[in-house]
Amino acid sequence: MTIKEELRGKNIIIPENPVSNFLFNNTRSGLLWLVVRLYLGYAWLDAGIHKVTNEKWVGSDAGAGLTGFVKGALGKAAEGKDVTGWYASFLENTVLPNAKLFSYFVAFGEVLVGLGLILGLLTGVAAFFGAFMNASFLFAGTLSTNPLLFILATWIVLGWKVAGWYGLDRWALSYLGTPWNFRNRNKGDQPISG
Repeated sequence: MTIKEELRGKNIIIPENPVSNFLFNNTRSGLLWLVVRLYLGYAWLDAGIHKVTNEKWVGSDAGAGLTGFVKGALGKAAEGKDVTGWYASFLENTVLPNAKLFSYFVAFGEVLVGLGLILGLLTGVAAFFGAFMNASFLFAGTLSTNPLLFILATWIVLGWKVAGWYGLDRWALSYLGTPWNFRNRNKGDQPISG
């Protein structure tokens, strides 16, 4: 019998290496994630507060700040720099006509991402939306700290199970349940909490 025939139809589980097991499954790595979360959360909260308190983002002149940003990205696209055609088209046809709405999304989204990361509440979700906004800013040709923030947010998304351990996720995830323990919760079993 060949190896291929022997393995056909079998579920093969490859054990996780010790480093990724520690980072993504061990609550002791929560302290490392806490430092990353606080740095990233502060960056988002600071940026969001500056926008929420700026009339060009939220208020009487809402949308003006975002319009300037989008027009700058469209200018780069016209020169063939940094902004791909499909994203420039999205900015021109979707974001620009709805700049006031998107302005509120960006400003309050940054605040919510920052609070979620700092408090450790729905950490993986907050990090995902932070990474999504970073990717959007990168597609629009803005380098700044976006690559670093994107990388850190992506890692937090990967470590979501333990990234919020030193935060509200320790209790929130136990209460909300996770996809793999939802069935057990309905049977009366209690999830592990700290």
